[in-house]
Amino acid sequence: MAIRSHVDISDDRLLAVEALLELRKEMRNWIDIQLVAFPQNGYLRYKNSIENLDRALKKGVDVVGGIPHFERTMNEGSLSVKLLCEVAAKHGLLVDMHCDETDDPMSRHVETLALESQRLGLQGRVTGSHLTSMHSMDNYYVSKLIPLLREADLQVVANPLINITIQGRHDFYPKRRGMTRVKELLENNINVAFGHDCVMDPWYSLGKHDMLDAANMALHVGQMTSMKQMQQMFQAITSNGAKVMQLDNYGIEVGCNANLVVHQANNPIEAIRLRNARLFVIRNGQVIAKANPIQSELLLDAKKVTSVIDWTL
Repeated sequence: MAIRSHVDISDDRLLAVEALLELRKEMRNWIDIQLVAFPQNGYLRYKNSIENLDRALKKGVDVVGGIPHFERTMNEGSLSVKLLCEVAAKHGLLVDMHCDETDDPMSRHVETLALESQRLGLQGRVTGSHLTSMHSMDNYYVSKLIPLLREADLQVVANPLINITIQGRHDFYPKRRGMTRVKELLENNINVAFGHDCVMDPWYSLGKHDMLDAANMALHVGQMTSMKQMQQMFQAITSNGAKVMQLDNYGIEVGCNANLVVHQANNPIEAIRLRNARLFVIRNGQVIAKANPIQSELLLDAKKVTSVIDWTL
């Protein structure tokens, strides 16, 4: 019931911004939508991005975005991170950057993002999305980088479905998987959440906006199959994402918002394994969506056996 969506501000008309702001208002009783001002064509690379981003923020976009690895040079990429973090600090906004979404191990803008977070007092308010270059980085450098991210309280969003689809395309064999080092980041107490990134667009046309799909893919790609790690995969699409978005009153306890999803599953691991039916979606104490339980029938020796999965989650 909460979505963070990046909206391109490279169109000088800001049509997408206007449309999603209208949608956010229309859907506010059913879902919380955070919008990220995203300069798809580069903050410095496209001549009108600086002005367009400022216009988008004035219209009510919530979060400052960026794409430093798409700038003309590494220096301009680093400069864009600095300038965009300064914009966020000035307006008291969160930051969520497409950062180092590449197989190039020398794309290291995330270290600048972490440094600027600390310099400007934005710890905990800045997210690095994708970070796929970490998959290809030298292990010694990563051993230095991860403590820097932890010191900056940098939030991380991996997008397993699109990361595994786009990354490694220049490789023959062996092919890199591309997803950032989720396991190692979690082991170092860095908050990692999962996104879908693309649902149905030119980059990925097979999505259905099911976060259990993202958790299932991450579990396999990251080889995170211990009981603890599989539990962490569920947290990455629930409480960890809520922390990234800084949602108020999130959780199932007294004083929280009465927002919850009832799964046809006995536990989080079963939910990820089965990618089960969502029996009820409850918003502010009201059921706003429901589905029938998935039921199977076996016809053996002319006898019909009906099975419905028990659900308690």
